Amino acid sequence: MGKSIPQYLGQLDIRKSVVSLATGAGAIYLLYKAIKAGIKCKPPLCSNSPICIARLAVERERHGRDSGELRRLLNSLECKQDEYAKSMILHSITRCVYLLEAEASACTTDDIVLLGYMLDDKDNSVKTQALNTLKAFSGIRKFRLKIQEHSIKVLELISTIWDTELHIAGLRLLNNLPLPDYVHPQLRRVMPALMEILQSDYILAQVQAVRLLSYLAQKNDLLYDILNCQVHSNFLNLFQPTQSGSLLYEVLVFAERLSEGRKAPHYCVVKWNYNEQSLHESLFGEESRLADRLLALVIHPEEDVQIQACKVIVSLQYPQDLRARPSSCQPSRSYFKNME
Repeated sequence: MGKSIPQYLGQLDIRKSVVSLATGAGAIYLLYKAIKAGIKCKPPLCSNSPICIARLAVERERHGRDSGELRRLLNSLECKQDEYAKSMILHSITRCVYLLEAEASACTTDDIVLLGYMLDDKDNSVKTQALNTLKAFSGIRKFRLKIQEHSIKVLELISTIWDTELHIAGLRLLNNLPLPDYVHPQLRRVMPALMEILQSDYILAQVQAVRLLSYLAQKNDLLYDILNCQVHSNFLNLFQPTQSGSLLYEVLVFAERLSEGRKAPHYCVVKWNYNEQSLHESLFGEESRLADRLLALVIHPEEDVQIQACKVIVSLQYPQDLRARPSSCQPSRSYFKNME
């Protein structure tokens, strides 16, 4: 039966719509397949990229083969690189040292010297990454003495550059090393800077700074320098219960070691003079409010903070030589007599 032209065109439009819908569905399906294939497809490994080099090294280490990538990274550091490239290479070296123990142990002291040169770079991010890399190598015994030779340089960086990431990296390195006696004069010079970092608002840097100070407080020739170091009037805010638990614990350890040190016989025989804004006056002076802070920390929600606060209280209450005999000891001037 014959169709009129309008009827024929209408039917044609319907067929076009069906074809168009089918074509659209096909295109969507093809797009889905392409995306799925792209997700499954791994990007090609680029041997020139420090990150890819590190990935390659880890993969080969899993299969028990020496990748040689750590050596390649160290060699590339000797070539002329811009600051960004040096930072990336150092970051990759740090990862390799932690992940590829055998290859890291096969490195030499010349490699440590090379890393030490990076501490003189003009860019702070390069210095920071170099400190992180030295920290990684400091976990290998045979490199510790060589890394110790950079202690004075690290202290200089910490005390002259106000950069939080650099402070954290430098202090972490120092806290991982036994500091030799020849570094003590430099430590005296940087004591105010360490105290400033402790009183900053960056918890990671504060924790590392107080750990170093706690270690130094056990050195007889540095104790007075620490106690006489000038602090802010609100120093005792570090003992507020609202502080981070990790920081509170470390600050309490520091306070206990200072308390123990100042009561030691060799320290007591000398008549020491402290300035009015000193750490000694803030913690142990007649006007100190440390007792109030400590009593509030005895009920702190974190148990290690509670225990450490009690240790400081006991240290303040009794002379060191009598504490082992509680039945016969007599309290020294009590910091808590007003609270009893």
